[in-house]
This record gives sequence, structure tokens and C-alpha cells, in this order.
Amino acid sequence: MRAVVTGGAGFLGSHLCDRLLAEGWEVLVLDNFITGAKINLSHLAKNKKFKLQKADVSKPLKVAGKVGYVLHLASPASPPDYLKHPVATMMVGSVGTRNALELALAKKAKFLLTSTSECYGDPEVSPQPEEYWGHVNPIGPRGVYDEAKRFSEALTMAYYRYHGVDTHIVRIFNTYGPRMRLNDGRALPNFVFQALSGIPMTIYGDGKQTRSFCYVDDLVEGIYRLMKSDEHLPVNIGNPQEITILEFVDRIRKHFTNPPPLVYKPLPEDDPKRRCPDITKAKRLLKWEPKVSLEEGLKVTMAYFKQVFANR
Repeated sequence: MRAVVTGGAGFLGSHLCDRLLAEGWEVLVLDNFITGAKINLSHLAKNKKFKLQKADVSKPLKVAGKVGYVLHLASPASPPDYLKHPVATMMVGSVGTRNALELALAKKAKFLLTSTSECYGDPEVSPQPEEYWGHVNPIGPRGVYDEAKRFSEALTMAYYRYHGVDTHIVRIFNTYGPRMRLNDGRALPNFVFQALSGIPMTIYGDGKQTRSFCYVDDLVEGIYRLMKSDEHLPVNIGNPQEITILEFVDRIRKHFTNPPPLVYKPLPEDDPKRRCPDITKAKRLLKWEPKVSLEEGLKVTMAYFKQVFANR
């Protein structure tokens, strides 16, 4: 029971490592720290079943010993990150995915790809079921991330069909929780950073665009169940409770005595107007649905962000 986790020093990756170790796995993390951080894994430093290795998965992977599972999480995930590293994002989603799949093939290991709701682009269907092919601009600024993940899915299915690798694909919707980077470009950390800094909280567009926010513990539970399943086609994991950005920022402002005012800026190009998962498949196949309410999750996450901000 040994897993290789690419991108394991990131927000989601570090929480998944916690879960794997709790289930008795040995874990080897490969990360180049473009967006991940060693501090996310510092609490595991003395765990004898855990190892961390600096590595760029866009280059051939050499891992000694047996491997039971390869979990490919490596990739910048927030818009500012993948717009800052567009070529690296494309490479980790193409060459990096191939290298991770080749490792699984060589080790006769199972493989899980963390894909994204961005595969649906700016959807014309809501909520988005796995059967929906998406509405994506392949040459827009967000295309470096969207198309890298779509390619990753296609390559993963090719290794399943042609090489017989036991593969799984999770399409992750907006997720939040401790270990997110403050002001990383995503809605929650941006709003909280601005509120803590006393600067206006930025709403892009009219704020009526929707998102659905899943607490990280719920997401990890869904991923772990998918890991153990026999399903090879993509599965949505996310919270189907849709909320507008204006409603979301109002929830956050209630956690502050004197929150700063809102400021409106133009909507970024190709920013999706609706984002909500259809989790029918996850309910049926994995017996999974989110358990943590937005208020519960925000309470824990806000406490984490406030501590991080105070210790800067």
C-alpha cells in the first residue's frame, strides 16, 4: 500500500496525503513547489511512512520500489497561477500526465487523475453532468488550464483502453478549506485577504455568476471512494448547493465587524457564469455526497486564514 502523489504539497494534495496515511498507506510526494509549499506537509515530517521529494513531473519519473497507486494532482489551479505559468501548466497536464501514467504502467499500479470542472468551460448546461462535453475556448487565456486537463482526461482514457491501466478520473468543483493560500486568486482567499487588509473586496462582473463550494474533507472523502471503485469514466465531486458570488461575499462579510466596501471590476475573459455539479453519479456509484455545510466549513477556514494573516 504505497502511493505516489504528484503535487502533494498543494492545498488539496496535502489533505489527500493526510487521508492516505490515516488509512495505512505509505506516501511519496513529488512536487516542484511552483504553487505548493513544504509547510503544508510539515506536520508529516516525522511520519516514517511519508517521504517528500522535489521533482518536476514534466520530466521522466524514477521511483524505486513497489507502487500501488499513482495520484496525479500536480498543476497550478488558480487563474493567476496558471496565467503566470502558462507553459508549465500545459506541460504538467500533457507530458506530466504521460509520465505519471507511464509510472503507473511500469509499476502495475492504479492511477487517479484529478481533473476539474473547468473541462466544462463556460457551460450552456447547468448543473453540469459528466456527459456534458463542455463549452471551452481553446485559445483563450484560460485555455492553458482547461485544455491541459481535457487532454489529461483523454490520455488517461487512452492508457486505460490501450494499455489496460486501472485508471480513475475525478472532476473537482470549487473546493475550500485550511491550507489554501491567502490571496491566491480564488474567490474565498481573495475576499478574506481583502477583508483582513481593510481594502475593498473585489467583485468581478455583476456578481450574479454562481459557484458551488465544497469543503476539503468532503472532497477527499469522495476522491478516496473513487480510488477504491471500479469506475473509469469521469466522476464529478463537488457541492451542488449553487450560490452567487454576491451571496457568497455577504456570507464572508458577516465574519467581520467592519467589513470593507465592495468594488466592481470587469469580468475576466471566459470566466464561467455558472458552475454547479450534477453529483447523481457520485451518489449512485460511490454513495457519496457532501456533509459539511458552508457555514461550518467557513468557520474553520476563516479561523485558519486569520491565524495565517496574523503570523505573516
